Amino acid sequence: MNPFVLSALCIFSFMCLMFIIAQIKKDNSIVDVGWGIGFMMVAFVTFYYYHDHTRHQKLVTFLTTVWGTRLAMYILIRNWGKPEDFRYAKWRQEWGNAVIIRSFFQVFMLQGVVMFINALPIIIVNSTPHIDPSLKWLYPVGSVIGFIGFCFESLGDWQMYMFKTDPHKHGIMNHGLWKYTRHPNYFGEALQWWGFFMLAIPSGMWYLSILAPVTITFLLLRVSGVTMLEKKYEGNDEYSEYKRNTSAFIPWFSKK
Repeated sequence: MNPFVLSALCIFSFMCLMFIIAQIKKDNSIVDVGWGIGFMMVAFVTFYYYHDHTRHQKLVTFLTTVWGTRLAMYILIRNWGKPEDFRYAKWRQEWGNAVIIRSFFQVFMLQGVVMFINALPIIIVNSTPHIDPSLKWLYPVGSVIGFIGFCFESLGDWQMYMFKTDPHKHGIMNHGLWKYTRHPNYFGEALQWWGFFMLAIPSGMWYLSILAPVTITFLLLRVSGVTMLEKKYEGNDEYSEYKRNTSAFIPWFSKK
């Protein structure tokens, strides 16, 4: 079977399952837990279906598994016992009686499309046993870039989690990695996918793989990441001050 068709069918089936679970729980934010799991599923299915099991395929599948497991566990722990995330709760209220059908298409199917685009480097690597030997140097480079992104996302998430669970906290989170960028976790997420793109280049079809980092970077900056989250803090004077002095995305020194 064509690897793109196979992956699309897997993602569609997975998102339908997540949609059913969300309707039972009446909580669409369950889709965030499934985000990392979905990529792991695509990596496993393509890895074992085409059973070439070359070193570069093992590398990409391993990195996807580590990233997906960490992200899914973090979001599950963060959301456990809490109400539906404010973004999905707001949409649920706005959509009214059409919440089920709109949730299916605008939350689960839309994220399924984004997942498919983002998974392109994984699909291409795991379905292509032969590589361009002259581009092998991209494996260590892509791995290092991806590792740096993973560290930023993981450490940023951990620092924010510790801040939010601290009973003595006050003000806003502006220390650790958050001192250098307002969104270290989003920056790390984007950097990881640029790393995956570099790992996919030796397998060919780079013009498809590049859609993954370009798409996720755009979404994090302009749609569901930085833009949406910062609207939550509009009117907060302390956050406005933090915003004036701290880089929005790429880490840099504070203006103060």
